[in-house]
Parts: sequence; structure tokens; C-alpha cells
Amino acid sequence: MTLLDAIILGIVQGLTEFLPISSSAHLRVVGELLMPGQEPGAAFTAIVQIGTEAAVLVYFWKDITRIIGRWCRALVGRVPQSDPDVRMGWLVILGSIPIGVLGLAFESQIDHTLRNLTITACMLIGFGILLGAADRWGRQDKDLTNLGVRDGILFGLAQALALIPGVSRSGGTITMGRLLGYERSAAARYAFLLAVPAVFASGFYKAAEELPPLLTASGRAEAAAHGEPSLAGILVATVVSFAVGYAVIAWFMRFISTGSLTIFVVYRILAGVLLLVLIGTGVLDPLAGSGAAAAPAP
Repeated sequence: MTLLDAIILGIVQGLTEFLPISSSAHLRVVGELLMPGQEPGAAFTAIVQIGTEAAVLVYFWKDITRIIGRWCRALVGRVPQSDPDVRMGWLVILGSIPIGVLGLAFESQIDHTLRNLTITACMLIGFGILLGAADRWGRQDKDLTNLGVRDGILFGLAQALALIPGVSRSGGTITMGRLLGYERSAAARYAFLLAVPAVFASGFYKAAEELPPLLTASGRAEAAAHGEPSLAGILVATVVSFAVGYAVIAWFMRFISTGSLTIFVVYRILAGVLLLVLIGTGVLDPLAGSGAAAAPAP
């Protein structure tokens, strides 16, 4: 992976992380187009997401610090547990449990088997249709003051589906929100807050595994020999994803307050169909990131 590849992938991550179109799917596909026969890998994807999630921290800084501050004060009895910010703090913790448990339990499948591009294409199409149906027929009579334990868990389960490339973290949680009757902007806001602990935990967990070897000369040489991301490439992609991601959050929060999700539904379906065509014509190897080699053509 060259630095130019890293910059392009950072831009892709920033553009797609907060839109309901699956950033992991786009990194997977664009990565293989840039590096035929290879792809960035689940670890690179998880680490670069730290950049976009840092953009969430900056954009929602006042909300996040207020929620954390009041939640901590509630632990020592200085703020009642019924306080909306305290309740939101507990719901973010509760909603983060499913993706944490499932992410650790199925780490091998997530890093390999589920990165099959055929699965990704099917998820893009299938969840695109589900997102469209939920947005079309879902009620819009709830805001975040209506969020309770049951809904918090359901949001968390929907976020956990994003462990499968093609589902989309924001797409899964916004779809669940619309099915539960939440306004688009409320569903998106909670989706972004809910992603913070999950993405940072996953990113730093993968960073602890992948980055130490890159600090040694032998590790850097081995990564270069296999075309794997360098430490500089990972850092550049992360910084670029932060800058682009912040701009996308600002735009998306304005857009979703009045616009429908139809454009993203159409995009997902077209992208999924195109991906199946590229797989069927041999342009992309569906198994390049799944830990198995594709069967040779007869």
C-alpha cells in the first residue's frame, strides 16, 4: 500500500462512515481495486475508523462531555438517575454490549469469512431494501426522550449487524430507529453516539495487535514485502478520514432533518448489483479478504 492508496482509502472512509452505505464495504472494494488481489484488511479498517470517530467526538463534544459529566456525578448521587443525560449515558453503555460481545466471539469470522465480497454485495442490496421500507413506512413520532432500555438494546443489536461488511453501522441503527418510529435525525444522533465506545474499543484493540510490529525494522520490512499497510499509511489514512468525516457529519445531520433516505437506498442497491457484476466478470476476487483463495478459472 502506497501513501497515495492510504490517502484515497482515508477519503473513502471519511465519506462513507456516517452515511448508511457501509464504509467497510467501500474500503474492501476500493482497496482491492487499488491493490489487485489484496485488500486493506479488517485491522486497517478498524484502526482508520478511529479517525472518523474522533470527528464524532469533536462534532458532538458538548453533548458527549455533558453526558459523561452528569453520568459520573450520578454515580456519587449528585445528579438523579432520572436525568436525561444520565439515562442516555446508561443507554449508550447498554447498547454497546451486543457489538462488543459478538465482535469478540466471532472475531475470526469477521476478519476473514464475512469479508467475502459476495456477502458484502448481498448485504448492500438486502439492507438497502430494508432501509427503504423502514424509512418509507416507519412512523416519525419519537425523539430521544422516548428512548428506553428495550429500544436501546434493539439499537445495539442493529449496530452489531455492522460487523458484516455491507450492512453499515449507521444504516443498521437508523433502520432500526425508523422501524421503532424515531425521527430520522434522532435515530442518526443516537447512532453516532452509540458508535463512539464500540469504534474506539475496536480500533485500539486492533491497533494494539497490529501496530507494535510496525515499530520494528523487521516488521516494517515484512509488511512491505506482503503489500500490507505501513505505519505511515495507517496514520495518514486516519488523519484524512477525520477531516473528511467531520465535514460529512455536518452535512448529513442537516440533510437528514428534512431529506429522505431514498438516495442512499438507490445507491446501495446499484452498488450491490455492480459489485455482483464485477465479481461475476472476474474483475474482483470475492475471497481476497476472506482467508481463502478463489478457485482458478477453468
